[in-house]
Amino acid sequence: MPTFNLAELAKPEALSLLKGIRRGIEKESLRVSPEGELAQTEHPAGLGSALTHDCITTDFAEALLEFITPPVATPEQALEKLDQIHRFTYSQIGDERLWVNSMPGRIGRDENIPVARYGSSHSGTMKSIYRLGLGLRYGRAMQTIAGIHYNFSLPDTFWQWLQQKESGNDGGTQESLQEFKTRRYFDLIRNFRRHYWLLIYLFGAAPAVCGTFVQDREHKLEPFDGDGRSLYAPQATSLRMGDLGYTSDAQKSLIVCYNDLPSYLSTLCAAISKPYPPYHEQGVKDANGDYQQLSTGLLQIENEFYSPIRPKNPAGMGETALSALDARGVEYIEVRCLDLNPFVPLGIEAPQMRFLDAFLLHCLLSDSPLTDDADYRAVQENQSRIVYRGRDPELRLVHNGSERKLTDWAGELLDQMAPMAELLDQAWDSHDYQRAVSAQRDKVDGKVPTPAAQMLAEMHEHKQTFFQWAQAKAEQHRQYFLERPLDDSEQAEFVRLAAESLQQQKAVEEGDTGSFEDFLGKYYAQYVFCQRDL
Repeated sequence: MPTFNLAELAKPEALSLLKGIRRGIEKESLRVSPEGELAQTEHPAGLGSALTHDCITTDFAEALLEFITPPVATPEQALEKLDQIHRFTYSQIGDERLWVNSMPGRIGRDENIPVARYGSSHSGTMKSIYRLGLGLRYGRAMQTIAGIHYNFSLPDTFWQWLQQKESGNDGGTQESLQEFKTRRYFDLIRNFRRHYWLLIYLFGAAPAVCGTFVQDREHKLEPFDGDGRSLYAPQATSLRMGDLGYTSDAQKSLIVCYNDLPSYLSTLCAAISKPYPPYHEQGVKDANGDYQQLSTGLLQIENEFYSPIRPKNPAGMGETALSALDARGVEYIEVRCLDLNPFVPLGIEAPQMRFLDAFLLHCLLSDSPLTDDADYRAVQENQSRIVYRGRDPELRLVHNGSERKLTDWAGELLDQMAPMAELLDQAWDSHDYQRAVSAQRDKVDGKVPTPAAQMLAEMHEHKQTFFQWAQAKAEQHRQYFLERPLDDSEQAEFVRLAAESLQQQKAVEEGDTGSFEDFLGKYYAQYVFCQRDL
């Protein structure tokens, strides 16, 4: 825990270190037809290879594009890159549109939702089978949900400074820099998990769904304005983060420990390595002998664990994410609980990113006690409450074994974030971070609506269904990008990257040796490293 005065960070030599923060965006968007139906077309060749392209790929469904920006110094730099990717994409997808909401529009049954394909290589085949397994376990409708992932890291110069301030001159055993970074990133993660309900409340933008999304599924939604074509929860924030989205009944039995890296690795390894009876009964292959899932574990791979935040270290081709963490420690964290903001063309904007920076810095520099199973369940309970009842002004959340009113707790967190925003503004000689925090305080105080409330209000005012409202927003944002084509040199560079990625995919396919079963066996053998603690 911090043993230095926060005022130390206000000194010029320390403030400059905060300018080394890097952030990147991963943004998912569904391709849809002009009529708003899920695109049935393959990943456009003009976008390159979904297997090897650095900034344009697919997520779970073939129509679910994922745009990736590199880590950069400012929110504006990340947004500029994301904007360029959108403009290039629109030059390659014909009359298709990018759906701008997290929850999809009209979708068919599972057989009408193609899973993503990545070519004939062993690694590409594995990625597709993993997605077939997700469809088998949870249904393919879930594979059409989109979101924003926010990647955040601090520079080694900051970590060196922080390690020196926290260790002082006691002459004790010194952790390596990587060990220190990893431990402190897990401190950040524990605090994030205590408080991420605030992000869902402030930025949740998925209070309603198209009726087709829940066909043949149990749910607790109500018809919107008496029209069964749209369903909603009156006080909802983000249905994407609830039981209709990225949660799983099967995973409710899984408690992952975030107290340190070895505990994190071992609990996830157990979920991957031990067969889960319902999945074991289904089998790895179907009646025709074709793969329908990668394994029969509770998790096929660690990515199947639905978490609002992940510790990350870039993994190489064929390397598991857990192996990368075990070998090299935590290099950055990935925030995964953000909905697309349908009110802005890119789905996210600079003030939100600055708020996230201040929020994450607060999580890092605040006391972060170790957690137990009861704490884990409290986090789950708060997520459930905030998803369905987050806009209820009387909502209470679980807090330190008791309950606390959401608005009171939110106000306290914003007060605690204020010094972080001030430090970041001092580093950048601006007022942008403090303005970003102040803007969110206005939501808590009821002065401005949350995105979820604004969306429902517009649907009601214009007498629109969710589909009609979302389709109009998609068309509006499409025009925004089409009216601003890339210049010739920018377009040529994206064309070059696409062609290069296709060549890279071909090289991967030609470089394969042995059978797919051998490849899969070697992949899963990597998990042996963390079974030592099971």
